[in-house]
Amino acid sequence: MNITDAERDALYKVIYSRRDVRKDFLPTPIPDEVLERILKAGHHAPSVGFMQPWDFVLVTEEKTKKALKKGYDVASFESAQLFSDEKKDKYQSFKLEGILEAPLGICVTCDRERNGPVVIGRTIKHEMDLYSTVCAIQNMWLAARAENIGLGWVSIIHDDILRDALDIPSNIEIIAYLCLGYVSEFQDKPELEEFGWLAREDISQLIHKEKWTNRA
Repeated sequence: MNITDAERDALYKVIYSRRDVRKDFLPTPIPDEVLERILKAGHHAPSVGFMQPWDFVLVTEEKTKKALKKGYDVASFESAQLFSDEKKDKYQSFKLEGILEAPLGICVTCDRERNGPVVIGRTIKHEMDLYSTVCAIQNMWLAARAENIGLGWVSIIHDDILRDALDIPSNIEIIAYLCLGYVSEFQDKPELEEFGWLAREDISQLIHKEKWTNRA
C-alpha cells in the first residue's frame, strides 16, 4: 500500500506541529471513538519481539487528579532546588503540567514479564521493552495531534505517587503520565524554545558519517 504525496505531507505536518501541551486545555470531553483511535495508535506501535508490553490507565476522577497534582507540586519543588538561582526563578515561572485542567489523564505502563522471560530482540538489550512502550506513547502523541487534541507528558512526579493513586502493581514499570484534551490553541513553537530556555539544535551538527568523529 503506497502513501500518496498528500498523506505524506499530512504526516510531516503532524510531526512538526506536535507540542508538549501543559495549558490552554478546554473542558470538552474527548469522544469515546476518538479516544479509541488514539489508544489503538499506541497499541500499533512497534514492540520488541511483538511483546506489546504496554497498558493504559485512564484517569478522569477529580479526586485522583488532585492526589497526582499534589505529588507533582512536591516533585516540582524538589526539582527547582537543582537549578541555579537564575534558572530556578525561570523554571518556577513555567507551567509544566495540566493534571487538573486536562479532562483525561493516561498513565502508560510496561509489563516487563509479558510474553517473557525470553523475548526476541531483548536477549542482549533487555531495556528494549521500555523503548517499545515509549514508541507507543509517540504514536499516541501524533494521533492526538492529528485529532487536534493536546497531549502533555508529566515527568515531574515520583512513581510511588502514581503507583499508590492508580493501584499499579509493584512489578509493573511506570513509563509516563499523559494529560490529554482539546485546547484553545497550539503554539507555533515548543514553549521552552519560545521562552528562550533552550534553542533547537542544528541538525547538521548531529549527523555523523561512518564514525563519530566524522561530521556528515
